[in-house]
Amino acid sequence: MLQTLYDYFWWERLWLPVNLTWADLEDRDGRVYAKASDLYITLPLALLFLIVRYYFELYVATPLAALLNVKEKTRLRAPANPTLEHFYLTSGKQPKQSGLSGRQVERWFRRRRNQDRPSLLKKFREASWRFTFYLVAFIAGMAVIVDKPWFYDMKKVWEGYPIQSTIPSQYWYYMIELSFYWSLLFSIASDVKRKDFKEQIIHHVATIILISFSWFANYIRAGTLIMALHDSSDYLLESAKMFNYAGWKNTCNNIFIVFAIVFIITRLVILPFWILHCTVVYPLELYPAFFGYYFFNSMMGVLQLLHIFWAYLILRMAHKFITGKELGEARLETWGQSLTVRKTQFLRKGWFREGSESSEGGYPLKKTPSAFDGPAAAEQ
Repeated sequence: MLQTLYDYFWWERLWLPVNLTWADLEDRDGRVYAKASDLYITLPLALLFLIVRYYFELYVATPLAALLNVKEKTRLRAPANPTLEHFYLTSGKQPKQSGLSGRQVERWFRRRRNQDRPSLLKKFREASWRFTFYLVAFIAGMAVIVDKPWFYDMKKVWEGYPIQSTIPSQYWYYMIELSFYWSLLFSIASDVKRKDFKEQIIHHVATIILISFSWFANYIRAGTLIMALHDSSDYLLESAKMFNYAGWKNTCNNIFIVFAIVFIITRLVILPFWILHCTVVYPLELYPAFFGYYFFNSMMGVLQLLHIFWAYLILRMAHKFITGKELGEARLETWGQSLTVRKTQFLRKGWFREGSESSEGGYPLKKTPSAFDGPAAAEQ
């Protein structure tokens, strides 16, 4: 039965155009073609990425954080209380009867929640790692595709498809990108948990499926264009987050504006009107639609919907920056892409009441400058 399922899964009519078989993509005459078995190496490479990330965060990101004066806020620990701890771990709600006053219970839960929040250093390390990879990947991706004719003429993406041989640069670009996204999926449980946690998982899974399918179905030319396009804005977001953690708010805001412009142009203009047009329209000029065609473009549609969702959040934040009507704690997180916004309402002139652990009996007034005049809303 397993053999039957295996044979049906790799049935040529699912993944290849009509009148073509996997035998047509066997290596011959010095020409090498993509094979599904090539992807096995991505799993051990993903584990290697996790190891490299650990040492990078320890010996590169941590000293960089100290150099940029990334400071962690002092957090008071909640005193031991088995009853409240039980309610916190099981329901997250405050008990009605605990032997403490309502004020004391609220204070305990506030401190306990603060204990579970990721430290500023942890978030800086993550952003540093992703910034480094996305920047290197974008430069490498451009080096792979910039001299190719299909970079300038989209119709050449399908010239000779699917009998298109691969070259070593394409192979390693694919294997490294796919391995990195596997490592993100493996580490998502231990990474800083975002409010768009579900969107992150959907994004990582869709990306892994797209990269894997585009490799063994020989959509490699289109795949390299798509990966390079996504990497073009991701490193900007991660660098903005790094400067935000370091307290360089003006630099953070300026980079965010550049990121927003690049994101909108690449994800809402180039991707749908050039790349998607290339993958949806041009193949039908060469062969009838088949399952692989529908599958690939359906997954691209899922990514495009995520891009629209994130673009809405970006534009909403940009509007607040420009109008100055409402600023708050903004959390920008990316995939290819994760971005969430957490808001705290402020008074129009920038004043708000802020309670601190060191002044639990009072709520001093504090001035919050605008995004462009000074520190922006700090990331959670």
